[in-house]
Amino acid sequence: MNDNLHQLRCFGCGTRISGPEARPDFRCADCGDLFEVDYPGWGLRKGHDRPNPGALKWLWRERRCSSETLDHSGVWRFRELLPILDNFGNAVTLREGNTPLYSLPRAAKALGIDQLFAKHQGMNPTGSFKDTGMTAALSVARERGYKWVACASTGNTSAAMAAYAARAGMRSLVLIPEGKIAWGKLSQAMDYGAVTCQLKTDFDGCVRVLTEIIREAPIYLLNSVNPYRLEGQKTPAFEIAEYFDWTVPDHLIVPGGNLANSSALGKGFRELKELGLVARMPKISVIQATGANPLVRSLADTHGASLEPVEAHTRASAIRIGNPASWRKAARVVQESCGWCLDVTEAEIAIAKAELGSEGLGCEPASAVTLAGLKKLRAQKAVGGGETVVLVLTGHTLKDADYTIDFHRGTLLGEEEIAGNEEQIAALRRDAMSVEATPQAVLSKVKGIA
Repeated sequence: MNDNLHQLRCFGCGTRISGPEARPDFRCADCGDLFEVDYPGWGLRKGHDRPNPGALKWLWRERRCSSETLDHSGVWRFRELLPILDNFGNAVTLREGNTPLYSLPRAAKALGIDQLFAKHQGMNPTGSFKDTGMTAALSVARERGYKWVACASTGNTSAAMAAYAARAGMRSLVLIPEGKIAWGKLSQAMDYGAVTCQLKTDFDGCVRVLTEIIREAPIYLLNSVNPYRLEGQKTPAFEIAEYFDWTVPDHLIVPGGNLANSSALGKGFRELKELGLVARMPKISVIQATGANPLVRSLADTHGASLEPVEAHTRASAIRIGNPASWRKAARVVQESCGWCLDVTEAEIAIAKAELGSEGLGCEPASAVTLAGLKKLRAQKAVGGGETVVLVLTGHTLKDADYTIDFHRGTLLGEEEIAGNEEQIAALRRDAMSVEATPQAVLSKVKGIA
């Protein structure tokens, strides 16, 4: 399984090409759809070359104690299921992955769920799940001799790409929508040396400009249309299965922005099942913001047959995407796993984020849609109290500190957004207080809160 025998298969028409044959924009020349990485040799699973699931599980566990740099990566530790490089020595790693799975006792009790966990991908090196995909795709770019890499970004992708490019000694170009990115994320791209351009357009406009650039210059595209990104992003599925001793949770709930993450996690669980490492897939549900919900509308209106782009509006900047590239892949994952796709309001996102904070777990706003969505699924009895649920938290709380501060100061939401949630929001707010510099003054405030 260590041989680099992968192909790229068009998700739309099924055309197969070798990796180096892909066009700069990673779109199929025949139908224009996206590719996904496919391993034809894995079709011979009933033959003598079929991997031994028990041996793989043992190997991956043993690598946790290894002193080899590559084994310290939660992505490349599973490299037998990522044979995308000719030489694994070309892998660029910052020890990504191996992120914690936290229990959520307060939220579980409030919702009447026995087993509720959060897979916190914000604990990656640059603070988001994008690192797991970037280590894979940028390693391919490095192996193929590229000097420049580029992305359009709402923040997290640019931070991850710039960091891994810097680590590899490569140059990076970032296009971001002006005024529509959290400063915590933009500062990372700058610090890691990216050439950063703020364009007077939205994220989808940045994508259009970048698509033209890569057709004219030898620059390797690292947005999620790049199928190698999804290969790295599938590995949290392996970590989750490993944590539960190679069973899987009943439900996996994922934020929905450009929709590559849900697509990748679905691919990961699907491959584990096909290779005999797990018995089934979890139900995978995608949660979007009400103001940026094209997949919700697509599944409701056409059962995922088509998608109408929307003008995206949400304070959860990481999922402020109106024309998601991987929507077909995500729709298939939701449907094949019997999951759900729904949206949540700005107030529901803010409340859920504060509730996660009360568990001692900070996350960026886009991550909190998972808990907000779970509340709705639980109310609809789509999630049973005796089932195991894993929420995917995609980014660190410091990615968008202004959002958190504004919530606790009471300046985040408008009156119409707050309506009906006043008491719940007031109970969660923890604004800083101005207090005289005496012990008595501080203690009086503490007694007042108690």
